[in-house]
Amino acid sequence: MERSPRGARIDRYRSREWALQVHYRWESGGREGPLQGALEETIRTRRVSPRRLPYIRRVLSVLDEHGAGVDRALQGALENWRLERLSSLDRGILRIGAAEILHLDDVPPKVSIQEGIRLAELYGGDDSPRFVNGVLDALYKASDRHRP
Repeated sequence: MERSPRGARIDRYRSREWALQVHYRWESGGREGPLQGALEETIRTRRVSPRRLPYIRRVLSVLDEHGAGVDRALQGALENWRLERLSSLDRGILRIGAAEILHLDDVPPKVSIQEGIRLAELYGGDDSPRFVNGVLDALYKASDRHRP
């Protein structure tokens, strides 16, 4: 468990789970409006810990602002696959990991990859963990943040 500069606990893993649920709700609802709107809808019907909300909002904000670029970067890392052909859960896991790798400098890319694998183990299909690992690793290696 990480601590923020003011000492508050940050539970990013649980926040990523919530971000994945919001992404799933957003996609299932026809991708209407921003992800932040899907989060507000989720908060009205589900109990989300207040300490998780800042990180959930941060990840979803990155996806709302840079979603097209995140998708382009992911498409470049996919071999013989199209992003729109993936399951909604795998696509959401990849988008969250890619958003962190490409836009959140305070999250180590290797952590984003490991957390993506963990989400894929829990929510994806049998091949999802290996697939997510390969795609996020390829994305990281192609990114400006990769240092050999």
